[in-house]
Amino acid sequence: MKTIHLSLLGALHVKRFFFIALTILCSSLTAVSEEIEDTMAVEEQPTLTYEQIEAKLKKNRWRECLIDTGKTVTFVRKDRLPWSKENWTFLHTNEGVKPFKPLDDLTFVGIPIFAAGWIAKGEKHAFKQQDKHSLVTHFKTDVDDYLQYFGPALTLGLKVGGLEGRSDWGRFLATTVMSYFFMDWSVTAIKYTSKEMRPNGTSANSWPSGHTATSFAGATILHKEYGLTRSPWYSVAGYGAATATGVMRVLNNAHWVSDVICGAGIGIMTTELAYVASDLIFGRKGLLRDNLTGGKSIIENPSFFSISMGMGWGSRNMDFDLNKFYFDDGDGDGRFNLKFGTSTAVGVEGAYFFNKYFGVGGRLRVNTSPIKGWDGIVDRAKGDLLATVSYLKQDADLSSLMESVGTPGQPDYKPGLVDDYHFTIQSDHLTEFAFDLGAYFNLPISNKFAVGTKLLFGRSVMQELSLEADVSGGLKKYRFDSEGNLDGIDHIGTYNSSWDYFTVSASNSFKAGTGVSLTYAYKDNFAWKLFVDYDLTRKTYTMAYNPGGYLLDGLVDLRDLDIELEAFQEEQSIKKNRHTVILGGSFTINF
Repeated sequence: MKTIHLSLLGALHVKRFFFIALTILCSSLTAVSEEIEDTMAVEEQPTLTYEQIEAKLKKNRWRECLIDTGKTVTFVRKDRLPWSKENWTFLHTNEGVKPFKPLDDLTFVGIPIFAAGWIAKGEKHAFKQQDKHSLVTHFKTDVDDYLQYFGPALTLGLKVGGLEGRSDWGRFLATTVMSYFFMDWSVTAIKYTSKEMRPNGTSANSWPSGHTATSFAGATILHKEYGLTRSPWYSVAGYGAATATGVMRVLNNAHWVSDVICGAGIGIMTTELAYVASDLIFGRKGLLRDNLTGGKSIIENPSFFSISMGMGWGSRNMDFDLNKFYFDDGDGDGRFNLKFGTSTAVGVEGAYFFNKYFGVGGRLRVNTSPIKGWDGIVDRAKGDLLATVSYLKQDADLSSLMESVGTPGQPDYKPGLVDDYHFTIQSDHLTEFAFDLGAYFNLPISNKFAVGTKLLFGRSVMQELSLEADVSGGLKKYRFDSEGNLDGIDHIGTYNSSWDYFTVSASNSFKAGTGVSLTYAYKDNFAWKLFVDYDLTRKTYTMAYNPGGYLLDGLVDLRDLDIELEAFQEEQSIKKNRHTVILGGSFTINF
């Protein structure tokens, strides 16, 4: 068994290696293509003397020069192909590149992100793994194991392809090593100090998420090297892949939402600190390009694309009357209450503005709320199942259904109708997927700040909450005498039954939303945005309860009568307005 495990682990590492290698290769080819296109364009540089341009030409680092009248010339820089030796330099500095000041590389955005994750950390205890029930999700993918390396793989590929970024190889490698050292040290120290249990119960090293920290560290490296110096769309690609990694860690049931948010904050903070360290250590050495300048200001040209994360509050309760079902909650009022915890929202948003005041756009958002009362359903379901078993044991004609014969684990063992059971919560979060379209408004208040609002309409889709039951035992068949009277019960084998014991679902619905935002344009083409959004939708919530699914699998006679599983099911529906207020921030580029 150990050999098989090691083989699978080795195969996983090989797959990761091929993913990284493929990403590097593809980005290298893209870089070569972009380099060739750049050589055909005139890129104006500061004028130099004849002696200076002659020295540049001797080094074969310039494609051509355009000679002006007078004592100066204007030249066009030659782009480097991958095999050019000038592409593989260590601590080489291009002329005219300005050194970065430490504060140039600090946005401090990682601090509020980590703080938000710390606040959300208190919500993770909505569910605890126990002996007879557990929490799993149907979603399963290993894409996040590879996607966490997208940022550094793309950055390496662009550099190998010869596309000049912020740093040369020496400075880039030093900064990258420091970044991942700071990140790994921080994550490991917190993980094995806090000892938080993962939601799937596999290990006590959940907080913070190492995958997410790795992906956001790589995304920030890509942002610094190429997003700020070449095109903001490199930043969108990096942070988009990092956000997707974090979302998949939650959907895979490997992490709580708070683990992912804190991991993102750590990844950004440690990488920014690494770049500050490089600024202090190397100064101007190893710098090849300045940050982009002269780009559009999001204040005057507010068309944008953003990646956002936030926390939500709103409707807190959902009450169901359990008198209709086979049990009540034991306090005499027969009601069951599901409570929503603080939600976590992740989304992408964009809008095209016709002028600096008005535009149209849309938003795609996933909003997940922990359910605090879901453990109560497990206790009720267990109690109900055990009460049914107790009832059958007390009935003179049916008690033999529950009797077991022999010793468990031995060939002669004949289990009773219910020999073992387990409850699995498929999700302890109510997750909403929403898509909206509408009007966006912008009002500049200075050359760095603008306020905005919007009016959106769209569609809301909810993921179902489900408690799955697994019951195993002896397969039974009634035996009748010649006159049709019950003569006994025969044991003819074993069975295992799985079905949805309890579900809470919500209808798809129309929704409306608005919000206000404050935009800070911290660099050309880039901005950070603080927002407060409000959404309203009216949904029909349906609770379905089915305690008898195992009877169809365990009693042959019921199978022969063609009884459907729904025959054991009870349902109740309620209509409720869902109000949600989301406070968050977003990384924004304008176009």
